[in-house]
Amino acid sequence: MPTLRVMPKIVTLTAAAARRIRSLMDANPKALGLRVGIKKGGCAGMEYTMAMVEEKSPHDEVIEQDGAILLIEPTAIMYLLGTEMDFQTDKLSSQFVFNNPNQRGACGCGESVNLVPAAEKASHAD
Repeated sequence: MPTLRVMPKIVTLTAAAARRIRSLMDANPKALGLRVGIKKGGCAGMEYTMAMVEEKSPHDEVIEQDGAILLIEPTAIMYLLGTEMDFQTDKLSSQFVFNNPNQRGACGCGESVNLVPAAEKASHAD
């Protein structure tokens, strides 16, 4: 009998993040969920991208948690492994926050991050 290997979730959602995604989905009845990706840009090298989408791309990873649907672009998977996504509100802003173990740094304004793929990070630990 083959041994099953349980893969960790790419991203986990806090209760606040799941509530916010559900409220965004409720506000747009055609929306399937929130798609998260990574693109090159900003002074630290990479930026998170987020958009409400109406359909799944063929290779999106789908995470369903507490009624919230998060779709992860395939090119972002290695950068997001082990990430916790939160939603925080303070006096001046409300925003999604990524607690990402693959992040090596961020720019001063908080708009971009320096990310290392999870496999590369593991090879540097040796």
